[in-house]
Amino acid sequence: MRIWHAMWLERIDRKTADLRQRQAEAERGRARRPPAPQWTLELVRANGQPLAVHVGDCGMAGRRKRPVGQDDARRLLTTDGVPACPVCRPDTELHIVELAGVLEPE
Repeated sequence: MRIWHAMWLERIDRKTADLRQRQAEAERGRARRPPAPQWTLELVRANGQPLAVHVGDCGMAGRRKRPVGQDDARRLLTTDGVPACPVCRPDTELHIVELAGVLEPE
């Protein structure tokens, strides 16, 4: 009976050590992961053209995306006419106000 209990304790100790090692590896992986980009540009799958600008952690961005800087995101939304994601609203986050109608002379 002692041998049987000793075998089970050894198995439990091995499983515990394996679990601790996996948790440590996962934590090291999370620590090494680069930070999420602040802004992303979603691209059309077929031709790679810009489709929408997203806040970096938006779940609505497709798989084809690339990180962009804040200045590039502003330029894409204002000058290049790339639409903003209606879910994460990067134009609101960037404090872009639609002034086209206000600035035009009457």
